[in-house]
Amino acid sequence: MTRITLDQAQAIVSGGIAEARRLSLKPISVAVLDAGGHMIAFGREDGSSNLRPQIATAKASGALALGVSSRTIGEMAIERPTFINAAAGLNPAGIVPAAGGVLVRGADGSVIGAVGATGDTSDNDELAAFAGIKAAGLSV
Repeated sequence: MTRITLDQAQAIVSGGIAEARRLSLKPISVAVLDAGGHMIAFGREDGSSNLRPQIATAKASGALALGVSSRTIGEMAIERPTFINAAAGLNPAGIVPAAGGVLVRGADGSVIGAVGATGDTSDNDELAAFAGIKAAGLSV
Protein backbone atom coordinates (compact mmCIF):
# COMPACT_ATOMS: atom_id res chain seq x y z
CA MET A 1 0.00 0.00 0.00
CA THR A 2 1.47 3.35 -0.99
CA ARG A 3 -1.25 5.75 0.04
CA ILE A 4 -3.88 6.20 2.67
CA THR A 5 -7.44 5.83 1.39
CA LEU A 6 -10.46 7.96 2.24
CA ASP A 7 -12.08 4.96 3.93
CA GLN A 8 -9.00 4.43 6.10
CA ALA A 9 -8.79 8.13 6.95
CA GLN A 10 -12.44 8.22 7.94
CA ALA A 11 -11.94 5.11 10.07
CA ILE A 12 -9.04 6.86 11.82
CA VAL A 13 -11.20 9.89 12.60
CA SER A 14 -14.09 7.74 13.83
CA GLY A 15 -11.80 5.47 15.85
CA GLY A 16 -10.00 8.40 17.46
CA ILE A 17 -13.24 10.09 18.46
CA ALA A 18 -14.67 6.79 19.75
CA GLU A 19 -11.59 6.36 21.95
CA ALA A 20 -11.96 9.91 23.24
CA ARG A 21 -15.57 9.15 24.22
CA ARG A 22 -14.55 5.82 25.81
CA LEU A 23 -11.97 7.68 27.92
CA SER A 24 -14.35 10.60 28.66
CA LEU A 25 -11.92 13.12 27.20
CA LYS A 26 -12.71 16.73 26.41
CA PRO A 27 -14.07 17.22 22.86
CA ILE A 28 -11.35 16.41 20.34
CA SER A 29 -10.57 17.09 16.72
CA VAL A 30 -8.76 14.61 14.47
CA ALA A 31 -7.04 15.42 11.17
CA VAL A 32 -5.69 12.81 8.75
CA LEU A 33 -3.17 13.85 6.11
CA ASP A 34 -1.70 11.82 3.26
CA ALA A 35 2.08 11.45 2.91
CA GLY A 36 2.20 14.69 0.90
CA GLY A 37 0.53 16.63 3.70
CA HIS A 38 -2.87 16.94 2.03
CA MET A 39 -5.98 16.70 4.21
CA ILE A 40 -7.88 13.47 3.59
CA ALA A 41 -10.34 13.53 6.49
CA PHE A 42 -11.17 15.67 9.49
CA GLY A 43 -13.60 15.38 12.38
CA ARG A 44 -14.37 17.88 15.13
CA GLU A 45 -16.54 16.96 18.07
CA ASP A 46 -19.31 19.25 19.23
CA GLY A 47 -17.85 21.68 21.73
CA SER A 48 -14.32 21.50 20.33
CA SER A 49 -12.72 24.95 20.39
CA ASN A 50 -12.27 26.90 17.17
CA LEU A 51 -8.47 26.61 16.82
CA ARG A 52 -8.49 22.80 17.04
CA PRO A 53 -8.55 22.16 13.26
CA GLN A 54 -5.32 24.10 12.81
CA ILE A 55 -3.66 22.48 15.83
CA ALA A 56 -4.58 18.95 14.72
CA THR A 57 -3.32 19.67 11.22
CA ALA A 58 -0.08 21.20 12.50
CA LYS A 59 0.60 18.18 14.73
CA ALA A 60 0.18 15.80 11.77
CA SER A 61 1.97 18.05 9.30
CA GLY A 62 4.92 18.55 11.64
CA ALA A 63 5.28 14.79 12.05
CA LEU A 64 5.39 14.41 8.27
CA ALA A 65 7.76 17.35 7.83
CA LEU A 66 10.34 16.04 10.30
CA GLY A 67 9.64 12.30 9.98
CA VAL A 68 8.95 11.76 13.68
CA SER A 69 5.98 12.02 16.02
CA SER A 70 4.99 15.39 17.40
CA ARG A 71 5.91 13.98 20.85
CA THR A 72 9.48 13.54 19.59
CA ILE A 73 9.37 17.04 18.11
CA GLY A 74 8.44 18.32 21.58
CA GLU A 75 11.48 16.55 23.02
CA MET A 76 13.65 18.02 20.25
CA ALA A 77 12.28 21.49 21.06
CA ILE A 78 13.71 21.28 24.56
CA GLU A 79 17.21 20.63 23.24
CA ARG A 80 17.01 22.67 20.02
CA PRO A 81 14.29 25.32 20.36
CA THR A 82 15.74 27.55 17.65
CA PHE A 83 15.65 24.72 15.12
CA ILE A 84 12.04 23.77 15.90
CA ASN A 85 10.91 27.42 15.79
CA ALA A 86 12.62 27.87 12.43
CA ALA A 87 11.15 24.62 11.07
CA ALA A 88 7.67 25.64 12.22
CA GLY A 89 7.99 28.83 10.21
CA LEU A 90 9.06 26.90 7.11
CA ASN A 91 6.23 24.37 7.24
CA PRO A 92 3.07 25.89 5.71
CA ALA A 93 0.77 24.16 8.22
CA GLY A 94 3.11 24.87 11.14
CA ILE A 95 4.46 22.50 13.75
CA VAL A 96 3.04 21.88 17.22
CA PRO A 97 5.73 20.31 19.43
CA ALA A 98 3.39 18.31 21.66
CA ALA A 99 2.12 14.72 21.60
CA GLY A 100 -0.85 13.93 19.40
CA GLY A 101 0.73 13.89 15.94
CA VAL A 102 1.60 10.39 14.73
CA LEU A 103 2.95 8.98 11.48
CA VAL A 104 0.85 6.29 9.80
CA ARG A 105 2.57 3.38 8.05
CA GLY A 106 1.30 1.04 5.38
CA ALA A 107 1.73 -2.72 5.25
CA ASP A 108 5.25 -2.36 3.82
CA GLY A 109 6.32 0.01 6.63
CA SER A 110 6.40 3.13 4.48
CA VAL A 111 4.84 6.36 5.73
CA ILE A 112 1.46 6.81 4.05
CA GLY A 113 0.21 9.72 6.13
CA ALA A 114 -0.14 11.22 9.58
CA VAL A 115 -2.81 11.83 12.20
CA GLY A 116 -3.13 14.83 14.44
CA ALA A 117 -5.46 14.80 17.44
CA THR A 118 -6.10 17.64 19.86
CA GLY A 119 -8.55 18.79 22.49
CA ASP A 120 -7.49 17.13 25.73
CA THR A 121 -4.04 16.70 27.26
CA SER A 122 -1.35 15.91 24.70
CA ASP A 123 -0.90 12.40 26.12
CA ASN A 124 -4.63 11.73 25.73
CA ASP A 125 -4.64 13.23 22.24
CA GLU A 126 -1.93 10.75 21.31
CA LEU A 127 -3.97 7.84 22.74
CA ALA A 128 -6.88 8.87 20.51
CA ALA A 129 -4.60 9.07 17.46
CA PHE A 130 -3.17 5.60 18.16
CA ALA A 131 -6.67 4.17 18.61
CA GLY A 132 -7.80 5.68 15.33
CA ILE A 133 -4.87 4.21 13.47
CA LYS A 134 -5.55 0.79 15.01
CA ALA A 135 -9.26 1.05 14.11
CA ALA A 136 -8.26 1.53 10.46
CA GLY A 137 -6.06 -1.58 10.55
CA LEU A 138 -2.89 0.46 10.06
CA SER A 139 0.26 0.87 12.15
CA VAL A 140 2.58 3.57 13.49
